[in-house]
Amino acid sequence: MTSIQHNLQQLRQRIRAAATQCGRDPEEVTLLAVSKTKPASAVREAIAAGQLAFGENYVQEGVEKIEALAAHPEVQWHFIGPLQSNKSRLVAEHFAWCHTVDRLKIAQRLSDQRPASLPPLNVLIQVNISDENSKSGIMLEALPELAQQVAALPRLRLRGLMAIPAPESDHSRQLAVCQQMADAFRQLKQHYPDVDTLSLGMSDDMEAAIEAGSTMVRIGTAIFGARDAARNPQQ
Repeated sequence: MTSIQHNLQQLRQRIRAAATQCGRDPEEVTLLAVSKTKPASAVREAIAAGQLAFGENYVQEGVEKIEALAAHPEVQWHFIGPLQSNKSRLVAEHFAWCHTVDRLKIAQRLSDQRPASLPPLNVLIQVNISDENSKSGIMLEALPELAQQVAALPRLRLRGLMAIPAPESDHSRQLAVCQQMADAFRQLKQHYPDVDTLSLGMSDDMEAAIEAGSTMVRIGTAIFGARDAARNPQQ
């Protein structure tokens, strides 16, 4: 067993334990393997271990991996980094999901640039739940208007919400923030039938996110090891 296979096995057990502890079905929680700065060979190892959903933060790097692993059409690629307007076409043409829609301009470009030969692009609206200047995302009060605009675009499919809460070591405080996101997610589901995804939780707050209702956790280092800073590409 490779280290990546072992790490995935450990993480799946951790997800099962977290879900079971709060009375949820572990199958409700998808593990998104964050493969940024990691080579295609590492992703290939994860695929061999049964991992089929991968998240990329940098557009060009992600596209290169998607093309290198084209022999695996079963793999689902998620763009999870900040998206600049001049990179939107690459995301629209190559990825199945975009987690970081936070303004109408980007959503409109993604819809206009999504090829007709592909299914609509699955999108999540990013919420800046901790109100951090350094992070992308909208405030919760702006969500209803943007959701309505995104849902009306023909080549997008609004699937839910994403957030990156500020680091917090205390479980109860982690849970309080995650529950704010879960409440917004439940309200959104009432208005849009396709909404089914809350992308929330990373290595340090995964248990709190799952307890609150996250349906997708984004884990990188715990699967692939420490990031290689030398391979940290630009968008």
